[in-house]
Amino acid sequence: MSIGSAARARLEAGLIKLEQPHLIEPLLAYLALLVKWNRVFNLTAVREPEDMVQRHLLDSLVVLPWIQGARLLDVGSGAGLPGIPLALALPDLQVVLLDSNGKKARFLRQAKLELGLTNIDVAEARVEAYAPDEPFDLICSRAFAQLDVFISMTDALLATDGRWLAMKGRLDDSELAAIDPADFKVRTHRLRVPGLDAERHLVEVARTKTNVTASV
Repeated sequence: MSIGSAARARLEAGLIKLEQPHLIEPLLAYLALLVKWNRVFNLTAVREPEDMVQRHLLDSLVVLPWIQGARLLDVGSGAGLPGIPLALALPDLQVVLLDSNGKKARFLRQAKLELGLTNIDVAEARVEAYAPDEPFDLICSRAFAQLDVFISMTDALLATDGRWLAMKGRLDDSELAAIDPADFKVRTHRLRVPGLDAERHLVEVARTKTNVTASV
């Protein structure tokens, strides 16, 4: 299906601000798939394409400055967010989209096929049961779970010097306080999504040297 001019204009303006204007066509193709499948499979509560542009596509891409490494795991990927936009922006990045929901995993496989994303793999499994061949440099999530739960559930999946990237709305001080500074170094970053007034933050977490030494 085609996407209306309003959504296209909003996406184009946002991508210019993020210095990613070359992504307009592949992201529009992904958006068209998302809108089509969302009518049947209820992949996201956001229904309008114009709103999906800012709340999903641009919201995913604002974390690009923190994406370093070769392998990224998107936990609770759902409709492929942020994994698919990041894979489109960084073709050398190997991305695994992990989700236990069969309908969402089916959509992710179809998106991979139709968008020609050779740098994506889809894993249909619960995070507790997922056993990759090698650990990840980055593990990201978008409102997947409380920060301490997210870290504990994926600790075995992260490389020794890897980082967790948790995308959040408004920061919760109690959630941050639950992370032991003796074991983990936490940094928070304010994110500015073009055209979106709502608060967005990235919580970046790495093991401390003491924790790394203890885990070896």
